[in-house]
Amino acid sequence: MIENRMFEEEPDVVDLAKESTTFPTSQALDPDDVVYEPRSSRLLVRGLGENDMDEDDEDCESSARLLGMSFMNRSAAHRSLSSPYTRQGAPRSCARPSARTLVVCMLFLVIVASMTMVLYFLPGCTFTRSGCPKTNTTIPFEKVYPVSTSGEVFPWAQLRLPRSIRPLSYDLTLNPDLDSMTFTGRTIIHMSVLHNTKCIVLHSAYLNITKATFKLGDGQARGVTVLEYKPREQIAVAFTEVLKTGQDCVLTLEYSANLSHTYDGFYNSSYTEKDGSKRVLAATQFEPLSARKAFPCFDAPDFKATFLIRIRRKPNHLSLSNMPKAKTTQLPNDVIEDEFEKTSVNMSTYLVAFIVANFTHISRNVSETQVSVYSVPEKWEHTDYALDTGCKLLEFYNGFFEINYPLKKLDLVAIPDFLAGAMENWGLITFRETSLLVGKQSSNLEKQVVASVIAHELAHQWFGNLVTMRWWNDLWLNEGFATYMQYMSLQTVFPQLDIGNLFLAVRFRALDKDALNSSHAVSTEVNKPEQVEEMFDSVSYEKGASILLMLNASLPGDQQFRKGIIQYLKEFSGLNTDTNDLWNSLTQVEVSAQHPNVSEMMSSWTSQKGFPLVTVSRKGGQVTLTQEHFRLTSDNATQTSSLWIIPVTYVTDNCSVAPECRRTFYLKTKSETLKELPESVKWVKVNYRNTGFYITHYEDGGWAALIDALSHNVSVLTHEDRASLVHNMFALSRLGRVSFHQVLHLLKYMSNETHTSPVTEALLQLGVIYRLLDKRQEHRLVARMKSYILHQFGSLMDKQTWEEEDSVSKQELRSALLGMACSLNEEKCISQSRALFKQYVESNGTSRIPGDLQQVVFTVAAQSNEDWATLLTMYGQATYDAEKRKMLRGLASTQDARLIVWVLKAGLRGDVIQTQELPLVISTVCNGFTGYLFVWDFIQENWDSLIEKFPVGSFAIQTIIKSATSHFSTQAHLDQVQGFFYSLRERGSQMRSVQEALETIRLNQRWMEKNLATLEKWL
Repeated sequence: MIENRMFEEEPDVVDLAKESTTFPTSQALDPDDVVYEPRSSRLLVRGLGENDMDEDDEDCESSARLLGMSFMNRSAAHRSLSSPYTRQGAPRSCARPSARTLVVCMLFLVIVASMTMVLYFLPGCTFTRSGCPKTNTTIPFEKVYPVSTSGEVFPWAQLRLPRSIRPLSYDLTLNPDLDSMTFTGRTIIHMSVLHNTKCIVLHSAYLNITKATFKLGDGQARGVTVLEYKPREQIAVAFTEVLKTGQDCVLTLEYSANLSHTYDGFYNSSYTEKDGSKRVLAATQFEPLSARKAFPCFDAPDFKATFLIRIRRKPNHLSLSNMPKAKTTQLPNDVIEDEFEKTSVNMSTYLVAFIVANFTHISRNVSETQVSVYSVPEKWEHTDYALDTGCKLLEFYNGFFEINYPLKKLDLVAIPDFLAGAMENWGLITFRETSLLVGKQSSNLEKQVVASVIAHELAHQWFGNLVTMRWWNDLWLNEGFATYMQYMSLQTVFPQLDIGNLFLAVRFRALDKDALNSSHAVSTEVNKPEQVEEMFDSVSYEKGASILLMLNASLPGDQQFRKGIIQYLKEFSGLNTDTNDLWNSLTQVEVSAQHPNVSEMMSSWTSQKGFPLVTVSRKGGQVTLTQEHFRLTSDNATQTSSLWIIPVTYVTDNCSVAPECRRTFYLKTKSETLKELPESVKWVKVNYRNTGFYITHYEDGGWAALIDALSHNVSVLTHEDRASLVHNMFALSRLGRVSFHQVLHLLKYMSNETHTSPVTEALLQLGVIYRLLDKRQEHRLVARMKSYILHQFGSLMDKQTWEEEDSVSKQELRSALLGMACSLNEEKCISQSRALFKQYVESNGTSRIPGDLQQVVFTVAAQSNEDWATLLTMYGQATYDAEKRKMLRGLASTQDARLIVWVLKAGLRGDVIQTQELPLVISTVCNGFTGYLFVWDFIQENWDSLIEKFPVGSFAIQTIIKSATSHFSTQAHLDQVQGFFYSLRERGSQMRSVQEALETIRLNQRWMEKNLATLEKWL
């Protein structure tokens, strides 16, 4: 979501210490206190002892002092010749030393070297009898400062801002010029001094500050000099006098800048109307680190303040911001200034938003809040569903949280150019058009997508906006909760959308990612801007939601979880929190004595990466549960003794479907035994309805008993339990705990399956294997796999209709089955798709293709060059965005190499195909045999352009890397991918998604080597 400049070349340094570049790096200090920088960005200044520092200098110089400590006690051989600590060499001698003398000298040198190393790795230490608790106040240290753009010392050397100043309010005036694509601004920041300091440090990026004044208390405003340190996007004002604790002050900054040409900050966008005229607009996207690109600010979640915003515009535009408009003033030169009410709540900077455009809207009043949906004028007829959905969900959340939405208005705005799905700006939520606009004849499956996004963003108005994570390491408190609430709310408010299947599927995908060694803990350390970007992934979103579901399911009664989160929201309303605050709030809610302490239990799920594998073994009536870390990649360096407190739920053949059948056992140690079960019990199914975030393996005939039960009656388990058996079996196959023969044995029951989720999960897993085989050019196995899938699922495919279908679950099933059939060139599917497309084209759009079948039909059409050209023309003329996106996926699915290259280049240019859709284009092209190598070449050739458009570490870049590499399974491809990304250095080599890609290729390679022979035998 942001453009990251952290990796640009940093300025030269002034090294007054003339430190040797060959000397080894010293031991790091506490990472919370110090962040090291490349030597190229440092200014080394020798200083005096710690106790000699003026107390008034402490805040501005604290980071320099901490960094400087690591440069103390260097060996004299590495000191400057002018240093007072330089030792003089011994006089030369012509006499040859004896062997005994040499040995003694060598021993002496070893002792001296050892002492030097001890002193080096224990800087600033005075030894005492008990060790080294006493700070050495006599040894001088070196202060480390960055260098500002002006060449002066910059008074701060950490990513996170000092805590000495707190912003109270912002007064912003912005004047965008949509002709020149520039803007000017003025920011007035009212602040309070929390600790004595001689500097104010805040954020600014790409802003040309033209004037700066400062006023302390009731004194006169005076001009000040602003220092800038671009690598950290920070600016500072340094003072000769001390700002005292408790004083108030005002900093006024005037500046100019270009509107951003990417998708973050204050950026320009455009769209073309039906008559061909081009319209321009300006919008914002600030999360996570881009408010600083629109106005100087304390751009971190825990620097909350109020905002008064003024926007200047031309008469043919309107402006929107977080709050309702307070007044409008006519200015000279045909300019209008809109002033918005001061925010009635304290907000983090990433939630500020403003838009200048010529949108139209529809509105409705709900619970004393005016809800509006904005769009470009030609798409206003697609806004009704969003308004109705938003109003119903707002009423639901007001009641569920027992805290009313605090603002007077809630705007939902569809932006033509928008990279993220949506953004929860308080009072002004922005969306992609595909995430908000729905046609009147849209299918329920399309409405499900829109309702899910709206539910997610509205949940953020409480989780994220009202109560905000303290720092990005706990992003899951925002995103995990919003994801959980989107599914929970839709199940209650819109049961006809059947959202349960989607929630189940995303939990499976979260398990798949978290099984990798390259995953991370839900709450994890974040020290760099690109690490902030990488937190926006399935661990923060889907795993976060999954462990909340697990917790809710484990608590007694229906309301305990709700009571806990209401208490959390009320206790921390308007404040910032961390993960422990949430668990403590939930712990305070009274639960049964049998339930473990919530904080203790849930900390085991958020503080360590991965999840457990629970193995079930049975001897007669005794059932033993054993847990271990489920890790697909394991070596001596990564072995851990991870333990979780697991709420293990289970059912047996005596009672297996109804909720009252469920039993719960808390597995707290490595291995424990359930109470005795009657020997008449034939099987045990663990993880009832897959509410737990773990995978289960059954030993001692456990799998065989479950498979046998399904072969006789599929309804003996819930559809969630059947789907989880399918998912777990494939996962265990990748782990090597079961053979692929066992996987195929389980899938034999599929011809009798009646529900969507088990079938779609099986098709997804088989599709992955089919594409891997296809790209390895294992032609015989590909043919056999095709025959196997068509045989195993053929009867289900034949039952599907091609007319309108109301049930979301049946739409999902039909879309998956027919999508697979047509991708395997099944004759009936191809014929029917072509007929529907021909009918659609000849009717000039009056004949409708059912929404859930459009993707299948457009993909088949794109395999013909003639129909591909027709589809491209339709894409250019389409106004309904959900349908247009399906057309784009169809265009990208072509197997014509020339057309593939055209689609990729068009997506990068952004003319015919919007650049925001490039990750989708790349993902679709990679699914086909012809395109995946083209994509890999395309990424290597255009990497710099890609990271210019999409920030390093962003979800878009994560998607591109995963799509381009997840189909590789050979050593040659592994070497290529590793070589390319390692060559990038600061331009992306250290991304977590790169490590994930390399690990996935190795796993694909291992699975193929192990299972090719089995596939030959059993297919």
